[in-house]
Amino acid sequence: MSPGPASSPVPRYELHCHLDGSMRPGTVADLARDQGLVLDVPVERLVTAPPRCGSLGRFLTYIDVPLQVLQTPDALHRAARELVEDWSADGVVYGEVRFAPQLHTRRGMSLDEAVRAVAGGLAAGRRATGVRTGLLLCCLRHQTPDESLAVAETALRHRGEVAGLDLAGDERLHGAGPHRPAFDLAHRAGLPCTVHAGEAAGPAGVWEALDVLGARRIGHGVRCAGDGALLERLRRDAIALEMCPTSNVQTGAVRSLAAHPATRLLAEGLAVTVSTDTRTTSATTLAREFTRLGWSAGQERLAQTHAAAAAFADTVVGSHDPAP
Repeated sequence: MSPGPASSPVPRYELHCHLDGSMRPGTVADLARDQGLVLDVPVERLVTAPPRCGSLGRFLTYIDVPLQVLQTPDALHRAARELVEDWSADGVVYGEVRFAPQLHTRRGMSLDEAVRAVAGGLAAGRRATGVRTGLLLCCLRHQTPDESLAVAETALRHRGEVAGLDLAGDERLHGAGPHRPAFDLAHRAGLPCTVHAGEAAGPAGVWEALDVLGARRIGHGVRCAGDGALLERLRRDAIALEMCPTSNVQTGAVRSLAAHPATRLLAEGLAVTVSTDTRTTSATTLAREFTRLGWSAGQERLAQTHAAAAAFADTVVGSHDPAP
């Protein structure tokens, strides 16, 4: 996928970007070939989802092949480094990438090795581009509380490199409550948290993310628009909404870009931010997201102000200055 144009009226911040959904198709093909994995159709068809998938579940099938090839430290390092390069080409001055290290253990890699590999790739990207970075680790709703606790413990072992904790997955099928021990551990250590909610299900999941897991940001949150009390809570507490318009249409979270609530919620004073979610799966860039929304320079500037204020990596080593 070619990067979008770097020209922007203001510096760009990306807060919601999944590593496995943002690999360059050519890199997926290279790694598959090197690892002896035969791809029986063109790689772009395997890693880029259609404009409308109809569900989050179908959308997620397009990261299956990237996950297959991201099972070595070298592959994770390369993917992370290239993402930072793509951010730079997109006018991004600060980017946060998230991944679930527990999904990268199929060939014996440990959680710590996976985190070190991604952190190393981000550092290499920073040295080459000057883009500041943050790394988030994802717990997964369908996994056990013990598995999530292991992810949180891994995040704390790498506190100098990991900027936050996330919970991802289909909220229609799996509640957030069982993962509270992992998030309580993060809170005790001062590690900020975000939670995917209001994407596959309605406002109840957002309330749960706030009141049970203590989320400082909400991943997506597009289905919160009909709950006035929830909107007031989000506004009052300055909870950033990590909205990803193209992805939200693909997964069926919203009917169309025209129906996306980002523009209205931004105008109503909520801390709306815009991200890509999955640059490759959604065939997008931040430049394209703002173009598709039809936003003015002033609207983008406001969203970028919200994103800058909501960034998690302010105190993470290497997040602001390129690594030496």
